[in-house]
Amino acid sequence: MRFRVRDVATTRRWSAVGAETGAITSAIVILVYSVLCSGSAVLGSDATESHLVARGFDSGFELSNGTFNGMLAARDGKIYYVLCSASIDTGAQMYSYDPTTDKIEHLGDLTEASGEKGLNAIPQGKSHVNFVEFEGKLYFATHASWPAAKDDRERMAPPPPGYKPYPGGHFLAYDLVSRKFENLAQAPIGQGILSMSMDIKRGRLYGLLWPSGNFVRFDLKSRELKSIHPPSREGEVLCRALPVDPTDGSVYFSNADGDILRYRYDRDAIETIQGDNLRKDYFGTWHPSEGKDMGYGWRQAVWYAPEKAIYAIHGRSAYLFRFDPRAERVDVLQRVASEPSMRSGMYDAFPLGYLSFTLGPDGHTFYYMTEGAIVERGRRVVDRRELAEDLHLVTFDLRAAKYTDLGAIFFSDGGRPGLVNSIAVGQDGSVYCITDIPGKGRSHIDLVRIRSVPAAE
Repeated sequence: MRFRVRDVATTRRWSAVGAETGAITSAIVILVYSVLCSGSAVLGSDATESHLVARGFDSGFELSNGTFNGMLAARDGKIYYVLCSASIDTGAQMYSYDPTTDKIEHLGDLTEASGEKGLNAIPQGKSHVNFVEFEGKLYFATHASWPAAKDDRERMAPPPPGYKPYPGGHFLAYDLVSRKFENLAQAPIGQGILSMSMDIKRGRLYGLLWPSGNFVRFDLKSRELKSIHPPSREGEVLCRALPVDPTDGSVYFSNADGDILRYRYDRDAIETIQGDNLRKDYFGTWHPSEGKDMGYGWRQAVWYAPEKAIYAIHGRSAYLFRFDPRAERVDVLQRVASEPSMRSGMYDAFPLGYLSFTLGPDGHTFYYMTEGAIVERGRRVVDRRELAEDLHLVTFDLRAAKYTDLGAIFFSDGGRPGLVNSIAVGQDGSVYCITDIPGKGRSHIDLVRIRSVPAAE
């Protein structure tokens, strides 16, 4: 398969007629390259200097730690989210926020929900997966917040004296009516469930375990949990997004080497896509064996039902691309980093890239929260020994193939939100995330709302 760079509108038209070939001419390549390297940086960009005002909440959990994914804008209009825990004695906490009443409600402790209260073991301190809503329940999974061992391997550090080892992550369900948790299944001892998706048509939950990298499936009807051999290199940064094709039950994910892998429901086995891969020059040059970044793998990915395709973000380069599972073809579309990052030609500071990429309620606008490089006199600004960045909100309208940077995000007092790896878009267009909220004396990680953001037209 050839590597092609196209605008989204062209890609979608070609896909509609089933085009399998069609190399780009040299003139188009030169045109695309020149546009990408110019001040506008992207095809169809719409620069804006406006700022967005964010509101930070206080859910009342002082031990909160960074949350990756862990959110959902549910059909009842509420925002459900998890605040991870930084404590060896306290698990992650689950909450809901109701925009109509402007109230936050504490729903439960994930260690207790997993039936491990009083176990005196490393707790269920994280949920790094997005909720899936199905038949009145929210499905999700848990992980450990206990730090990794400080060596070259991805593994959990031993428990401190007096504590038991991590019991293993859980697949959980939360009933929106009865408001009760259900413990569905547990991963092997020492393994957290880092990534999760659900095939609601077939009643299957899927996940990747950390640190082994094993792929697991859980069948809601038979209650069978099965672990499949590690499809990833030991010690690499694992894929966080496992989009499901509802038509045939296939599950897709990537690895740091840039391979696209597919779990075949009909064979109950994993295979590597042969037609194409993610080892693209546009994504940069990576050394996946070092285990410090996503390599060539996607950072976040979304199944887009109208086209039966996957739209995904490559980690640090922030290139948006489309993967057609039937043609086994990857089309790199354009970079959707913030305007400041593209003008400076620089990557964002966080080496893994951002998980805060989702499809909005209109069904055709993607929302992406990313960082924007702060550059003065050609150099990155350093704040407290780290690169200073502003949080930006970007939208991309698939119908119009239109990129828009809606601007940097600040709190009303001028403070900056910190690193973000979560996102949910409410029914009114408000965008939510979980990030660092600066304050007098201390900062805390909690829910943030950017109210009534206009979608791309």
